[in-house]
Amino acid sequence: MPHSEQFAPPPDTSGTALDGVLGRLRALDAALPPRDGIAVFNRVYLAVTEEVGRRVGAGRFTDARAAITLDVRFAERYLAAVDAAARDRRPPACWRPLFLFRRHPGVRPLQFALAGVNAHIGHDLALAVVDACRSLGCEPDDLEDEFDRVGDLLVALEEAIREELMPGPDLLQIADPLTHLLGSWSLERARDAAWSAARALWALRRLPDLAEEFTDRLDAAVGFAGRMLLTPLPARPGAPG
Repeated sequence: MPHSEQFAPPPDTSGTALDGVLGRLRALDAALPPRDGIAVFNRVYLAVTEEVGRRVGAGRFTDARAAITLDVRFAERYLAAVDAAARDRRPPACWRPLFLFRRHPGVRPLQFALAGVNAHIGHDLALAVVDACRSLGCEPDDLEDEFDRVGDLLVALEEAIREELMPGPDLLQIADPLTHLLGSWSLERARDAAWSAARALWALRRLPDLAEEFTDRLDAAVGFAGRMLLTPLPARPGAPG
């Protein structure tokens, strides 16, 4: 997608739009083979998006419209990457490693999940904040509470990933290369960087050339980190061949 399209004002969103996003995530979950790298990320992302819907319904967000708008714009970035890959178009650089390695036998499920989270938070979240501000006619600072609350759910996403996909303590040893990969990426740092990037992009919105350059560099840097996270690893002792 050309970057000029990335900064075009998106239409308004509503609870119906959130239902639509959930429907697409569920359809992907049903269609993809369980071991596919996209499927691994999609499962945990679906769980968190469902939790957003439950919390909105329970009145846990001060501004439900803003929370839904941010969450929908965020999810649409990921779904657009899936659509691009399905149509043999190039997704953003941040997502390309995951699509390239999604069926690699030497990449473990935890790596797929973290690479998806890296792409989605490191790149998509900042652009989603800008999308939401344009849709709502507000400034990024007006969305900080919603950003923080969604961020708390992203922390839950990482916890869910680790609970579901982390090897047992007997396998996760200091000599295991996966241990070193786990220590190379932090969700908290990525979330903080996404907020800074969103504010920078908003400040650059009237300077499209600089905004495009900033977005390109962000995309490339996140893609490089994702490629490192997807480094094929030797099989764990006792793992099926």
